[in-house]
Amino acid sequence: MQITDIVLSTITIIAQALTESQSPLNWLTEKFAAGGGFMWPILSCLVLGLAFSFERLWTLTKARVNTKDFIVKVRKALTEGGVESAKEVCANTRGPIASVFHAGLLRADEGLEAAEKAIIAYGGIEMAFLERGMIWISTFITIAPMLGFTGTVQGMIEAFDAIKEAAQISPAIVAEGISVALLTTLFGLVVAMILQVFYNYFISRIDRLVGDMEEASIELIDALYEIKTGKKV
Repeated sequence: MQITDIVLSTITIIAQALTESQSPLNWLTEKFAAGGGFMWPILSCLVLGLAFSFERLWTLTKARVNTKDFIVKVRKALTEGGVESAKEVCANTRGPIASVFHAGLLRADEGLEAAEKAIIAYGGIEMAFLERGMIWISTFITIAPMLGFTGTVQGMIEAFDAIKEAAQISPAIVAEGISVALLTTLFGLVVAMILQVFYNYFISRIDRLVGDMEEASIELIDALYEIKTGKKV
């Protein structure tokens, strides 16, 4: 219920900002300054989180390859030119699947078991490479709201201190203090939501790439078995 109230309050504040004569950028600048010192660590979480997100986006985009077409090319190379020709196809293809294939083909002359072990080992290395930096995005997703809540607690303390100094419970003093205190929570949650969208997208992309790697690896082992035995699997 509290999360729902916070989300509704966020939407209301944004709607009010857009209807005012001042631009959204000026409104954000004003609220950022009013939020106090905790706004800077929250902003740092956003900037660093987006930096890691854009780096992952670039890396995962480069890792993308048409798996079916690549498998067809490798099979054709194995049939027509043997293992060396297939190695050349893998070397000229970007992405983790090509790297795993190349590692398996390097051990193909040692037998299917050696090739399979190489594929499994390099598959783990490529998966770790795909997930590199994800822990930092997850960390900023966790830290940003916590910084926001901490800033809110500090703001509430300052609000009550202001009431104490005024020696009276004025609605204006209470409302102003609480509204400023909640700004850090608002910005912290917004930062976490933005980074969470990127994180979930990257996880789905990585899962798809890993699934393609596993499926393609089976295809490669089958192709090597066909060459060794002369039989279709």
